[in-house]
Amino acid sequence: MPDRSQDWFKQAERDLDQARHSCEAGRHEWACFAAQQSAEKAVKALHLRLKQEAWGHVVARLLSELPAEMNTPQQLIEKGRVLDNFYIPTRYANGHPSGAPFEHYGPLQSGQAIQYASEILEYVRDQMARPSDR
Repeated sequence: MPDRSQDWFKQAERDLDQARHSCEAGRHEWACFAAQQSAEKAVKALHLRLKQEAWGHVVARLLSELPAEMNTPQQLIEKGRVLDNFYIPTRYANGHPSGAPFEHYGPLQSGQAIQYASEILEYVRDQMARPSDR
């Protein structure tokens, strides 16, 4: 099976760029979702680079399932937990007790989501730059 990790990582970078553009446009719910997607795809890229399968959409779990010798920082896993909260309610009207998704997200949330996703991408970029003979 060919190594598609770079394809996943390039899409993660593009999703992060989309998050920034959505934030600038005031579409904070989409910025939060795109940031979550960016982090998810980046961590899946790393799993693929390590010749592992990764399933699901939970960034924190995907990070915690990386090999122990990678010493994934617990703080990064916690940031993944924050991003995980943006997977469904940013897109669906029934994700909150009332109101449309866009009414629940603003620059504080999207800024934090973009920052956390950026940190996860940097971690993944550093790990993927290491020799692949792990």
